[in-house]
Amino acid sequence: MHARNVVVAALGVVLSTASVCDYQILGPVVGYENDEESCVDGVDNDADGVVDCQDPECWIFSNRCGEFPADAVAFDVEDTVEECTDFVDNDGNGFLDCAEFGCQDILELCCIMEFSDELCSDGRDNDLNGDIDCADRGCRLGLFVTVCDEGTEETCSDGRDNDSDSVVDCDDDDCAGAVICNPNPDPGPETTLERCKDGFDNDGNRFVDCGDFGCSQAPDPEIQAYCASLPSEVTLDDCSDGVDNDGNGFTDCVDFSCSGFDADPEAAAYCAARSETTLARCSDGVDNDGNGFIDCGDFSCSDEDADPEAVAYCEAITERSVANCSDGIDNDDNGFIDCRDNGCRFSSDPLIETLCQESADPLNCADGEDNDNDGFTDCADFDCAWNPEVTTCAEFNKPCE
Repeated sequence: MHARNVVVAALGVVLSTASVCDYQILGPVVGYENDEESCVDGVDNDADGVVDCQDPECWIFSNRCGEFPADAVAFDVEDTVEECTDFVDNDGNGFLDCAEFGCQDILELCCIMEFSDELCSDGRDNDLNGDIDCADRGCRLGLFVTVCDEGTEETCSDGRDNDSDSVVDCDDDDCAGAVICNPNPDPGPETTLERCKDGFDNDGNRFVDCGDFGCSQAPDPEIQAYCASLPSEVTLDDCSDGVDNDGNGFTDCVDFSCSGFDADPEAAAYCAARSETTLARCSDGVDNDGNGFIDCGDFSCSDEDADPEAVAYCEAITERSVANCSDGIDNDDNGFIDCRDNGCRFSSDPLIETLCQESADPLNCADGEDNDNDGFTDCADFDCAWNPEVTTCAEFNKPCE
């Protein structure tokens, strides 16, 4: 196994009252971290930012960081506290413990070492995993990282490719709504003929000229006539040719002019026949409406316009209900069960929020129980530790250090 692909949790990780992420680092001592003693002493001996078995050199030169053989491979995702700290590749995919994405999602294990704005913008590969700053998954998905979002006034003018998509600042579409990237000669509502034909997003809502309802639905007859004179996406031919005819960023049935309430009847019928609102189209594995989402991953399969059969089907196989978020089953077969599934973890349903957050009730943070079944109890659980409203865990209210 290549050492750079295997970075495991440091030996002796302690979740104690001293710190949520206590690696017990005594202070860096310049030297080498490549022998039996220096790889288990809790010290960053070579001052490279990683300690003991987190250091790839220990995987090369020390026997203390090797993988323990597994008696049997379960072939299920490695994402529990026990599996992520046992030095075993439980699922046999070539990665173990902190090298597993499933383990990196358990914040309390401190597998993710690039997790703050400072660490994600210093130009260093702090965890020596081969990815620097926003190219590192820990930065891109970090709860406390803002510098990897190329969509704010600050990140759209810092000269950095914050979201690591190979385009920088105003060249990035994510910066389209940033004032600094909008050389707007006439800022204001798009309600005048001049603003509706100048090619600028005058009101900063990411819609330009007649692609903005301010223009396309303006009461001014001059503006209406101008917008009507432009190429449109309203006929059956326009709505089935795979081309964004009106240049508003939406093609064919994804464009409301093809599928909306005032669309041409032929075009509307064509789009209705392809919409993901029926049981058949919500279970066929095809992106029928061409919007980039398939079956129950498409909200149209479960919104108010969908057939009751389609809604019931998607509710049954996705983790979006209280029942499916508490049954111990991976209902949508994506490798994550109940509150470990983002469908449950990030649900806006108050009942599911309560179910999947240890800190939903402050009393849960002092009862000695693992209320959300994520392997961590009370203040050792980040739900409690990083919630300023949970006063009993105030001393933990800080990211890993």
